[in-house]
Amino acid sequence: MSNIPKIRFKGFTEDWEQRKLGDVCHINGRIGFRGYTQKDIISKEDGGILTFSPTNIVDNRLILDVRNTYITKAKFDESPEIKISNGDILFVKTGSTLGKSALVSELFEPASINPQIVVLRTEKSLREIIAVLLTTNSVQQQVRAVKIGGAVPTMTESKLKEFELWLPSEYKERIAIGSFFRALDNLITLHQRKCDELSKFKKFMLQKMFPKTNEQFPEIRFKGFTEAWEQRKLSDLAEKTYGGGTPATSNEAFWNGTIPWIQSSDIADGKLFGVVPRKYITNEALNKSATQLVPENSLAIITRVGVGKLAFMPFSYTTSQDFLSLSKLNTEPFFTVYACYKKLQSELNAVQGTSIKGITKDELLAKAIMVPKYREQEQIGCFFRSLDNLITLHQRKLGELQNTKKCMLQNMFV
Repeated sequence: MSNIPKIRFKGFTEDWEQRKLGDVCHINGRIGFRGYTQKDIISKEDGGILTFSPTNIVDNRLILDVRNTYITKAKFDESPEIKISNGDILFVKTGSTLGKSALVSELFEPASINPQIVVLRTEKSLREIIAVLLTTNSVQQQVRAVKIGGAVPTMTESKLKEFELWLPSEYKERIAIGSFFRALDNLITLHQRKCDELSKFKKFMLQKMFPKTNEQFPEIRFKGFTEAWEQRKLSDLAEKTYGGGTPATSNEAFWNGTIPWIQSSDIADGKLFGVVPRKYITNEALNKSATQLVPENSLAIITRVGVGKLAFMPFSYTTSQDFLSLSKLNTEPFFTVYACYKKLQSELNAVQGTSIKGITKDELLAKAIMVPKYREQEQIGCFFRSLDNLITLHQRKLGELQNTKKCMLQNMFV
């Protein structure tokens, strides 16, 4: 094995050195007889001290806005060696997220750990690079090699101390690599947060820009629009509807043609645009099966497996029997997409917890949709389409950054 990485910062040429994790880190966990019981758990308001669990570690980041556990100060003071500070590294040694880790930063309150986690402490120049190393395939392979147990996998601290790492011998190279990945993680977090915020904003606006049940006016609308919305059946929104079918999968002459054929798994929940067909059928399949060719700019709605999912289709296509497609729309297309999505989601939320196996064509077309004048439809459709484009932009950037990190993890370490 080479002892230098494929990619490194300019100016660094020295070989990396192999070390054991226990030689470069002090590792401490909660000692068995100092474990806590239900009587040691109190509320934060009663003076409880935060105690981290694997739930607090998500995507190798420390998350505080979860259902946290708090213990008494007496129990907290009983184990000073696991009092958590910024710069510590938390590592999950027991449970379904075995091997996950997080570097502690921006912690502004006293904290400890539960028995499923150990804390790693090392010198300042190594904190960030070791936090990154723990996420690499090299270390995760070592986790898988030493884990024991089935339903609740675990590993011992002694095994963790034996983990082998390759580290830069130069102080400046350690700092440079750690800083690079910290900056990359900050960018990833920024775009993830932006995606989450925009998705929440979209959900809020869907609630406010469409009238509530039995009402004719939305709470929020664009300036200049004051007229009441009108109730229409879904059947009034389109001049024609199309069903679908599945050509015989055993007949090779039906498949790998040029006509897009979509099934329910092609439609992602909440993703109303950008469907990418995975299967294509031939003209022979179209002529000899129940599926129908749907014109472009139609709305594909799932009526069986995955009820509530739908998508706007800018190209002509065919579907499985799980769909009903609305074509030659009488209402503004983008508005229609969001209005139907809002309607179906509202009904699904009203029966949350109930398994909905399907909806008939007549039931779907009889549903009531509130519709404003066409010019207001255009404004609403354009607003939500722009919002979705912005969400997609941040999701794409997030994916690019995650792929960059994955590549760098593979090439910037020995």
